[in-house]
Amino acid sequence: MVRIFNITAELCSIIIRSCADDSLYVKYSCISPEMKKKLISDIYDNVPQLFSVSPDVNGNDICIRQLYRKDIDDKLCSALERYISLLSGRSEQFAMITLANVLDEAMEELLKAKISEYQTDSFSVVLNTNRETTGIGLLPRCHCIWERKHRLSQSCNRLDDYLYNFLLIENSILGELIDKHIFLPKEFFPDLNIRKCINVCASPLRMSRDFKEIFYEKDSVQYFSIDCNTDDPVKENEAVWKRIIRSAESQCDIIVFPEMLGNNETEEYIISKLKELTRDEQERIPSMIVLPSVWKNSMNTAAVLDRWGNVVCRQSKQNPFRSEFCGSGYLEGIKTNNVVSILHYEGIGRIAILICKDFLNTKYMEQIMRCFRLTLIIVPSFSTGSYDFCRSFDLCAHDDCNVIWINTCAAMQKGKEANFKNIGYVRKRIGRNDDDSQKLCEMPICEGAFNGICSQDCLYTETIYGV
Repeated sequence: MVRIFNITAELCSIIIRSCADDSLYVKYSCISPEMKKKLISDIYDNVPQLFSVSPDVNGNDICIRQLYRKDIDDKLCSALERYISLLSGRSEQFAMITLANVLDEAMEELLKAKISEYQTDSFSVVLNTNRETTGIGLLPRCHCIWERKHRLSQSCNRLDDYLYNFLLIENSILGELIDKHIFLPKEFFPDLNIRKCINVCASPLRMSRDFKEIFYEKDSVQYFSIDCNTDDPVKENEAVWKRIIRSAESQCDIIVFPEMLGNNETEEYIISKLKELTRDEQERIPSMIVLPSVWKNSMNTAAVLDRWGNVVCRQSKQNPFRSEFCGSGYLEGIKTNNVVSILHYEGIGRIAILICKDFLNTKYMEQIMRCFRLTLIIVPSFSTGSYDFCRSFDLCAHDDCNVIWINTCAAMQKGKEANFKNIGYVRKRIGRNDDDSQKLCEMPICEGAFNGICSQDCLYTETIYGV
């Protein structure tokens, strides 16, 4: 099995290296039907194991067959290796792209089976073992109910415009980042197939800043860190639990909390509360809980839990925030571990948690979004305003990637109240016939916040539909 994945990765690597001008992908999308038939016929002559001879519904004599584990033998792999070597030597790029497309289609059922395997693992590695030499990582691709088939084709010309069952990860785009992939269990979002939508909740949590800011200087640079040890962590954690219970009453699938409002006991507290519930009670809890991030050991980390009280992943912030105190600039003193967790789920696609500045850093955000073809970004934030976030939403929508962003009233500064008209947004891809106002769903701040009065129960709900 690994051999055919290595062959596919090698083929993709050859294509990408040989296509210095990405206009080739655009030209390929416009080749004539006669040329396409000729290319398919040539592949059939060299690797007949990829096809069945019986006519398809369009009357074509040759159609691509589905490969299963028993079909992956030495004869097939050797034929592929010889043919790829031949095409590469002749620089027949259109033929190589067609072959990649054929392999992608032929392994559809095989890749669905791999998704089922991966769903039982705590995390998954790429399918091929030659990632280091090819610069390519391959994974089975989970599809998304709001993603267009030809996503990115108008804005970004790449080989994976022609791949629908493989997720192609290019090391050249990933750079120094370390990708960790979690394929969520099949039952994680149990109602998705029925409802064809997900219900999301977000809470700004509170107005008070119960953490302490510590200022220091290192190598002539001014930094700040956060001491999240508070006088009453139980009260804070009870407030988080209260929102989780309320979100269950709203039948939410995902609940998201802001950045930096967690403490050292939050994760353990919520896990213990979840595990105390009966099975029936757990099943009403949101499938995914993104806890408020915690500043600890020079890292700013958000834990993601499931409804059963298990840790799905922990995502750390990678890009430090710059703030001003008393008219002087200070940098958030976090360590970056370069690990980005990607959550895969059939019907939703790929989810990533980008904490505040990670989303605002356009280069970083687009790097993550396009490398993994993200379909949902969750953004816990602690920010003095929403303007820059709103501007970044459109970049995501352009690529069929929805965004859940939640801020907190605790970040409000005197004189900047106008920045807090809304405390959060859900940016959604909508159909061409839908009301345009549904693209950007606002979470308006409560009036009491401007008077220093916190109701302690704000919870916003929104539904993301398939398109």
